[in-house]
Amino acid sequence: MPLPIFDTAEYLEFNVALPQHLKAYQSFERDYLGAHAFLYAYRDNEATFNAYRREVERLLHWSWQVGNKSIYDLRRVDIETYIKFCQKPFKRWIGTSKPPRFILKNGTRQPNPNWRPFVATVSKAAARTGKEPNKDNYELSEKAVRDVFAVLSSFYNFLIQEEHTEINPVSQVRQRSKFIRRQQGQKRIRRLSDLQWAFVIETAELMAKEDSKHERTFFILSALYLMYLRVSELVITDRWAPKMNDFKRDHDGLWWFTTVGKGNKERQIAVSRAMLTALKRWRKYLGLSALPSADDQTPLIQTDRGKGGISSTNQIRNIVQACFDRAAQRMIDEGLKEEIGDLQSATVHWLRHTGISDDVKRRPREHVRDDAGHSSSQTTDRYIDVDLRKRHQSAKNKPIKNE
Repeated sequence: MPLPIFDTAEYLEFNVALPQHLKAYQSFERDYLGAHAFLYAYRDNEATFNAYRREVERLLHWSWQVGNKSIYDLRRVDIETYIKFCQKPFKRWIGTSKPPRFILKNGTRQPNPNWRPFVATVSKAAARTGKEPNKDNYELSEKAVRDVFAVLSSFYNFLIQEEHTEINPVSQVRQRSKFIRRQQGQKRIRRLSDLQWAFVIETAELMAKEDSKHERTFFILSALYLMYLRVSELVITDRWAPKMNDFKRDHDGLWWFTTVGKGNKERQIAVSRAMLTALKRWRKYLGLSALPSADDQTPLIQTDRGKGGISSTNQIRNIVQACFDRAAQRMIDEGLKEEIGDLQSATVHWLRHTGISDDVKRRPREHVRDDAGHSSSQTTDRYIDVDLRKRHQSAKNKPIKNE
C-alpha cells in the first residue's frame, strides 16, 4: 500500500535523504531527491505546492510500484500507460476522505497509513442528500487530466534544467486528444444567475439584521463579487496579510485596493462606490472610523473573537456556504425551486466569476482584465456571453416543420 512521500511545505527541509519509511525504494533515491528539489522550489506557494506534490507523488508511486523503473527511464509509452492508470487506478489506492498525510506520533512526523493517492468524491448537492463517495465511481475529470500533463511536463523540464535528465517524456505524448476532449467554442463560465445572486446578497443582508456578526458575511460577499477577489486573497498567508490600509486613496481622491494574488502578483483594484459603502458598513460594525487611514493595520477580515485576521480559506468558504444554503432555502420557500439550479453546488470562486461576468457587460474589458489580474484580454473574453445569448435567441423559434 502506498504511503505519503512528502509532508506539507512547512516540514520540507533543504538538505534531505530518503526517509525511513521509503527505505524499500533505496534504489530510487535519485528519483526522490529530484522530486524533492522540484517541490522545494514551490514551498512558499501553498496552493501550487500542494497541486504539484499530488501529481509528482502519484507518478513516483506508479513508477516504483507498477512500472518498476526510475522516473528517469520513463518514455512516451510509459506516460500514456500512466495516464490510463490515473483514469482507473487500483481500488486499494483510492480513498473516500482526505486524512492528513502525516501525523504526530511519539514526537515525530509519521506517514498516515489511511492516506491514499486518489480520492473518490461526491458533489456538495449529493452529499446533502446523504450520498457517500464510492470507489467504484471514481473519475478523473478533464481538468485533472490536463493538470497531470501540465505539472509533469514542468517537472521534467525542471529535471532537464538541473541536468538530471535530457528527456521530457510528457512532451513526447503528441496525441493528447485521446486523453483530453477538445472544446468547441468557449467553455461556459460557472457563475450565479442574476436571480441567484440577488437572493444571495439579500440573504446576507437579512442575516446581518438578525445577527450583527453576519456583517462579516455581507462584507466578504461584497469583496468577492465587487472586487473579483479569490478566497486566498482574503486570508493571511505567508506572502500576504490583508489589512484595512490596503484600501488607499490616491491624489485624485480615488480609492484602490491592493492585493497579492495568484503567482505572487501584486495588483491594484478600482474600488466602486458600492464597495466603499460596504467597507464603511463593515468598519462601523468594528467600531472603526468610516474609512481607513494609511497607518490602519487592522486585519481586513477578523476572526470570530476579533483577535486577529482569518488565516483559513476553509473558514471563508464555510461562511459563504452558510449564506448559499440559506438563500437556496429562501428560494424554495418562495416557490422558486426550479430557479435554484446549481446554487447548491456553487463554490466561493463562483462569486469572482459572477462579478467579472456582470462587469464585462458594462465596463471596458481592459479595465475588468486589470482589476481581475488576468494576464491577457483573451482570458477576460471568456466571460463575455453576449454571443451565446444571441446564438440561443436565434435558435429559439426554429420550427420542426417548414411552412
